[in-house]
Amino acid sequence: MDALLIGLLIPFAGTALGSAFVFFMRKEMPAWMQKVLMGFASGVMVAASVWSLLIPGMEMSESVWPVTIGLMGGFAFLLLIDYVTPHLHPLGGEEGPKSHLSKTAMLALAVTIHNLPEGMAVGVALAGALNAEVSMSVAGALALSLGIAIQNVPEGAIISMPLRAAGNSRRKSFLVGAMSGIVEPLGGALVILLASVVTPAMPYLLAFAAGAMLYVVVEELVPEASQGPHSNIATVGFAVGFALMMALDVVLG
Repeated sequence: MDALLIGLLIPFAGTALGSAFVFFMRKEMPAWMQKVLMGFASGVMVAASVWSLLIPGMEMSESVWPVTIGLMGGFAFLLLIDYVTPHLHPLGGEEGPKSHLSKTAMLALAVTIHNLPEGMAVGVALAGALNAEVSMSVAGALALSLGIAIQNVPEGAIISMPLRAAGNSRRKSFLVGAMSGIVEPLGGALVILLASVVTPAMPYLLAFAAGAMLYVVVEELVPEASQGPHSNIATVGFAVGFALMMALDVVLG
């Protein structure tokens, strides 16, 4: 039970830590640093999707179809949310549907959209670790949680710093950034409760979480990291993040 609680809360702690950067950084985050952090986050999420979600899903499934269906379902779910929800992309880009919400409210909503698949992924991994029929260890699930927490640090900073630059107080910027991560432990706990009664659907759930995470990478992180100057350093960040998450999963899993 302690490992379960820790696994659910670690990603939220990462978001809060990143949001706290607003207290000791006076100016907006340098463009090159944003590129590195976005690349790093992308690498972590891609590696986590493959080693911590898709591979275990395939190992417990008798065919490739449950994983394929779940993966496409995850993409479709995030695409639908992205389409119908008014928001600002936290890393720039176009807005969603027109809305009278303030920019701060739309930005907070965007962070929630980003954090949802991450919380789901942690919840599914922890549920799989608790299920004797799934070839996933508690250590492997915690590795995924730690990896997502690592990528949440730059995400929290990327959210709180623009809010501060837009004129919000440091405290408000921190709270908006930090509390945006609360959806992760809540979403993870909900998935664990559901997974406990739908064990046969575990391959679908693992792949669904992977698809949702990969959607965030493809739709948000990679396009922003590859545009403009410093794109090469973003690629280096991706490589480091991917290698770190892969090593964590293999060593701890």
